[in-house]
Amino acid sequence: MSEPIAWEPVPRSRTFELVLARIEEQILTGNLRVGDRLPPERELVELLGVSRAAVREALRVLEAQGALRPRVGTGPASGSVIAAMPSAGLTQFLRLHMALAHFPFADVVEARATLERASARLAAEQASPEHLATMRDRLARMDDPELSREEFNDCDTEFHAAIAEAGGNRLMADMTIAVRNAVRHTLLKVFHGLDDWESTAARLRSEHHAIYNAVAAGDSERAGELVEAHIRGFHHDLVYSVLDDSESSAEA
Repeated sequence: MSEPIAWEPVPRSRTFELVLARIEEQILTGNLRVGDRLPPERELVELLGVSRAAVREALRVLEAQGALRPRVGTGPASGSVIAAMPSAGLTQFLRLHMALAHFPFADVVEARATLERASARLAAEQASPEHLATMRDRLARMDDPELSREEFNDCDTEFHAAIAEAGGNRLMADMTIAVRNAVRHTLLKVFHGLDDWESTAARLRSEHHAIYNAVAAGDSERAGELVEAHIRGFHHDLVYSVLDDSESSAEA
């Protein structure tokens, strides 16, 4: 039987944040794992030397993050349980962080190009038939000339996400999806600001098909190069010009 976890009282200033830090410390050190149950609120109050309000606030934050799953009732089956955070929770957190941090757009583009180049290389090495089928489905939908610009953008995002997921690196895939979703509104603004949408859509379809062909052929080097060129070229040729024009119009 494992030894009891040692809980140390925390200072009272910024109490709920310090309670959070104590719980996170137990998770990071491996003392608390997925499926483990936290002590009841009353016991945490005594162990940490804080108010019940501070404990409850810290638990609410962890529940909102998806790290805790509450269990109602009394007895040994009650209390909060450490949960495996779903990928959606991580991507949502990263997306909000990027939106609030106001990173320079050039930094976002660089991050996308670097992440997706690596993801495409991995996908070319280990994409399953199911992964390839998902990519083909997204390509077929993008080939529909009746697709709205919003629907095209969503399919575009799903295609890039499918490549990232095919690479088999869950963290890299989640980060790729978060970065792409963070720029969704910017890309939509660009799509709607283009005078010649059909030629742009045709270019994107052609580049996506070329990327898919490299992945399907198992050519990791070419797949990575094509994805990076696709991202950098799109932003250099289209995104920056539309954004610059819109900013100039706003200033005028």
